[in-house]
Amino acid sequence: MQNNFYITTPIYYPSGEPHMGHAYSSILADVFARFKRIDKHNVYFLTGTDEHGLKIEKSAKENNMKPLDYCNKISKIFNELAIKLNLSNNDFIRTTEQRHHKAVKDLWNKLIKSGDIYLSKYKGWYSISDEAYYNEDEIVKKNNKYFSTFSGSQVEWVEEESFFFKLSSWQDKLLEFYNKNDKFISPISRKNEVINFVKSGLRDLSVSRTSFTWGIKVPENEKHVIYVWLDALTNYISALNYPNIGDKLYKDFWPASLHVIGKDILRFHAIYWPAFLLAANIEPPSKIFSHGWILSGDEKMSKSKGNILKPLEIIDKYGIDELRYYLMKEVSHGSDGNISLKNLESCINSDLANNFGNLCQRVFSFVKNNCNNKVKSSKNLKDADNKLINETNHLVKNLRIMMDNHDLNNYIKSVINISFITNKYINDEEPWKLKKTNIKRMNNVLHIAIEQIAKISVLLNPIIPLATGKVFKILNLKSEIINLQSIESGKILNNEITIGSADILFKKIT
Repeated sequence: MQNNFYITTPIYYPSGEPHMGHAYSSILADVFARFKRIDKHNVYFLTGTDEHGLKIEKSAKENNMKPLDYCNKISKIFNELAIKLNLSNNDFIRTTEQRHHKAVKDLWNKLIKSGDIYLSKYKGWYSISDEAYYNEDEIVKKNNKYFSTFSGSQVEWVEEESFFFKLSSWQDKLLEFYNKNDKFISPISRKNEVINFVKSGLRDLSVSRTSFTWGIKVPENEKHVIYVWLDALTNYISALNYPNIGDKLYKDFWPASLHVIGKDILRFHAIYWPAFLLAANIEPPSKIFSHGWILSGDEKMSKSKGNILKPLEIIDKYGIDELRYYLMKEVSHGSDGNISLKNLESCINSDLANNFGNLCQRVFSFVKNNCNNKVKSSKNLKDADNKLINETNHLVKNLRIMMDNHDLNNYIKSVINISFITNKYINDEEPWKLKKTNIKRMNNVLHIAIEQIAKISVLLNPIIPLATGKVFKILNLKSEIINLQSIESGKILNNEITIGSADILFKKIT
C-alpha cells in the first residue's frame, strides 16, 4: 500500500508584491514535501492564490481594473514566485476557478442542511486587511482609530445582515477533538493558545457579507457573498476534486497530512476549519503546523516600517538554494525568525561555501587531478573509517523524527555536522600523502569521502535541491538511490565509481 502524504501551504493572498513571509511558508512546506518523497512517500503538494474578498475588490478598484483581471495579473506573479522558489508543488489552485466554486457551494449546502448556518444580523469589529472578525476585548483605540490587538491591523465597526455559522455549539466538540488528536496542532505553544481561546467561549461566526460583491454567491440568496475564510479554506479539498469524494485524488489524499501556516492565521485553520468540516461530516486534517513571523530586528517586516527584505531581490543576488537554506536554518521550531543580510552572507560562507561546498570541491578536484575521475574501494575498513561511518549513522538516526516534528534547525545542524566530520576525516587521513605511499588506502579514503558526500546530498536535497542535484549528476546517482532507505542500508554507491565534471557549488561572499 502506498504511503500517501498531502501537504499544503497557505494560498497566497494576491494583494501586492510577494514578501518574505510568503517565501518562508512556501519553502518550509516544500522542504517537508521533498523530504517525504526521499522517504518514499507518495506526496501531493498544494499551493495557490486566495482571490476573493473586500480587500481584493478595493485593490482592483484602486488599480482601475475589474476584480478578475486584477486577480489574473497578481496570481501570475505568485505562480511565478512558486517557480522562482523552486517549489515542487503538484497543483496551483485559484479560488476563482469553477472547480473551487463548486466545492464551496457544496460545503455551504451541507452546513445549511446540518442546521449549522442561520440568517441574522452582524454587529461588530471587522478588519479588511485580515478579512477577520474580532471580539471587543481584542480591540484597542489609538489616535481615534481602532486596531486589533491580535494582528495590529485597523478595524471598523460593521452592521449588516449576515448568515452565521453556529460556532458556539462546536466549542465542547472541538475541545474533545483536540483531546483525542493531541498532535493536531503544533508546536505545543500554539496548541495551548488555541485551546485557551476555545475554552474562553466561542461566538457564532458571521459567514457572509452584503457590503461587497466580489466572491462566491450564497446559493439561493445571491445578495450575500460567502465569507472569504470559509471560501479560502475549502481550497484544500476543492484541489482534490471535492465534492466528488469517489475521485482518486480525494480518496488517496484526504484528510490532509499537514497544513503549514503562519501563526497569524492559526485561528482560522485550527478552530473554524475543523468546525466547518466536522459539521459537514468531513474528516479534519491530521495536523497543522503553525510557524512564526519573519522579523527584521525585533519587528515584523512591513512596508510602513521600511524593513522589508524582498525574496526575489535576494534570490537574484545570492541564489535560491542560499535563501532556502538560510531561512530553514535561521527560523527555529515554530518561533519567530530574525533575519538580516549580514547573517545570510555569514551562513552562506560558513555552512555552504566553507563546509559542504568545500568538501565537495576538494574531494572532486583531488579525484579528477590524481585518479582520472575514478575511485575503487576494497572495503578494507580501518578504525578511522568505522568511526566516521558510526558517527554518521548516529547523526542520521533521528533525522526522520526531527523532520516529522518540524525541527529543521537540528536537522540541518546534524547534516552539516556530517560534512564537518567528513572534512576532518580527510584532513586526518591525508589522501595526498597516501598517493605516494598506499594507493589502495587512498582509494578507500576517497571512496568513503564520496559516499559521505552522497549521503549529505540526499539529506540536504529537500533544502537545497539545485546544488544537491548537481552532486547527484556528478556522482551519476540514479533516482531510485536518492532516498533515506539507501543511506540506512549503506548501499548508496558501487565499489567502483566514476565522477563527472564538477564546478564550484557555492561561491564565497566577500
